[in-house]
Amino acid sequence: MSTQHCTGHLPTAGLSRRALLSRVGLGLGGIALADLVNPPRLRAAGQAPSHGGVPGILGTDLHYPVKAKRVIFLFMAGGPSQIETFDDKPVLRTRNGEQLPDSVRQGQRLTGMSGNQSSLPLAGSQFGFSQHGAAGTWVSDLLPYTAKVVDDLCIVRSMHTDAINHDPAITFFQTGSQIAGRPSMGAWTHYGLGSDTADLPAFVVLITPGKVDQPLYSRLWGSGFLPSEHQGVQFRSGKDAVLYLANPAGVTPQARRLLLDRLRDLHRDAAGRLGDGTVDARIAQYEMAYRMQASVPGVMDISNEREETLALYGPDAKKPGTFAANCLLARRLAERGVKFIQLYHQGWDQHDSLPKGIERQCRETDQASAALVTDLKRRGLLDDTLVVWGGEFGRTSYSQGKLTATNYGRDHHPRCFSIWMAGGGVKPGYVHGATDDFAYNIVDGGVHVHDFHATLLRLLGVDHERLTYLHQGRRFRLTDVHGTVVDALLA
Repeated sequence: MSTQHCTGHLPTAGLSRRALLSRVGLGLGGIALADLVNPPRLRAAGQAPSHGGVPGILGTDLHYPVKAKRVIFLFMAGGPSQIETFDDKPVLRTRNGEQLPDSVRQGQRLTGMSGNQSSLPLAGSQFGFSQHGAAGTWVSDLLPYTAKVVDDLCIVRSMHTDAINHDPAITFFQTGSQIAGRPSMGAWTHYGLGSDTADLPAFVVLITPGKVDQPLYSRLWGSGFLPSEHQGVQFRSGKDAVLYLANPAGVTPQARRLLLDRLRDLHRDAAGRLGDGTVDARIAQYEMAYRMQASVPGVMDISNEREETLALYGPDAKKPGTFAANCLLARRLAERGVKFIQLYHQGWDQHDSLPKGIERQCRETDQASAALVTDLKRRGLLDDTLVVWGGEFGRTSYSQGKLTATNYGRDHHPRCFSIWMAGGGVKPGYVHGATDDFAYNIVDGGVHVHDFHATLLRLLGVDHERLTYLHQGRRFRLTDVHGTVVDALLA
């Protein structure tokens, strides 16, 4: 197991003569010492992957054995209700309409949307649950396709977070901080591990269009204070999969190549004079865009997919931009070496009319989510691909607004919610953690967002405490100063 720390590069601009001599002297001494103590490891860290990618700051000698080579995150923006999906609570049906007991709430804060309600009536789910798989795991009848692959899933019923409103909660889950400006999960992954392909970005983002719900911001897949080459690249449906990628009218590929060559020379000259790492990032981005002109059309073209595969993902798989089409595209990107693929599907923020809303959302996502797991598995990719499904928080066990015999809503609930993972070194057919009878508090096996991030990095072979970046005099990391790997989730 490697003991190396990743601390990022120290700034070189504006050095005094004394600082320069001190840093160079210590650096040369460190190189000499490392070569004497362990020369093979030093050389290995600088080797590029054999498949044409570029190594990250950690090189190829990681902290732990690699279980997951890539991540596909199916993010259900808005906060799916755990009570209608993976955490059945019969008590809520039995006590439907009764007031939430003070002993359960324990004085915990509520949002401004339901905090001023005169009553907090318990709302039992209108949807049934059934047992599936070898372990008899309870899954909502809203998710019949997911239920068929439950033996491949590691379901966590005891997730919890700090934020109670959407923007800070989504930002927290994506970046490890409620405050905007930190690098995203995908950016940290690219920074530490590099890329496995030279022709596509290491971090790709896919968003279901036309969903009106809580807004999504590009900073959710941004690089923050990391070099800009690590930010996610959004692929879109339509004529131009990546904006501004195609050559303008009248510009030939030869002319574009000549322009980039001269621009690269100018940038390298500036980098040599200024010592500014952002210049190197610019060069890398221009070159990647040029290569993507040839690679992106191929990955977006699904005409060579078998009808059986398209049917597996459902009828929407042939409609560009739908969640089903994006799941299929995620598999194609994974096959081509993309390391972190982030899907966003909005519409889960159901403060009212939850029964109709969640039924629609499950119909749009259930088949394709399960198909992705199945497709990866039969292609031999699931073992080293980590698939994650979940949102930023859960929903309350009491009804927001008026509770009727056929309708109710649920407010935001950060105290407990459910996600699932599959492949990539997690324990299949396993349910982790438990909540109380009211789905309000965790009673066993709590997993905080920081713990989730630490576990995800561990599966990628990284010690979350040793992937850091020096920024404004402090070494930052995805998990900040928190996070514990949840060993129970590991296969």
